[in-house]
Amino acid sequence: MSHPDDSHSLTVPLENIAATDALAGQLAELAEAGDIIGLGGELGAGKTTFARAFIRARLGDVEVPSPTFTLVQIYENGGAPVWHFDLYRLEHSEEIYELGIEEAFDHAICLIEWPENMAGNEPSDWLEMRLYPGESETSRYAAFHPHGTRARELLRRLASRDG
Repeated sequence: MSHPDDSHSLTVPLENIAATDALAGQLAELAEAGDIIGLGGELGAGKTTFARAFIRARLGDVEVPSPTFTLVQIYENGGAPVWHFDLYRLEHSEEIYELGIEEAFDHAICLIEWPENMAGNEPSDWLEMRLYPGESETSRYAAFHPHGTRARELLRRLASRDG
């Protein structure tokens, strides 16, 4: 894991799906209500795989369907709820408000696939993670960029876990 530089970014090589799951688990342990994590990358990059691992790390072995058609799935277990959004099908960025996203920003951990579809309606403080293809079919690179103080702190804590 490379550590944040002066621009507060972080790039993490992910050799395989197990490494992706482990990173999602580490971030799940650190996330708290009010944390917003945008998951970007091309179709098939592993956004939903990452989100499933994150949710299972927090809630155990639960079914985690893709919210591609429902646009949002909510998971609760007594701790901070996790709202999993998939904004791929949005036609206008303002449609996010019809999903109850403002309530989620305030009271939940938000995982947002296709955050670029918020276009101008992004929260002021969120952690952006983009997945890029790696050297093999199952490897990836996760590139993190924080937007705001809270996101920088979450990223700092994630980076410090690797030593």
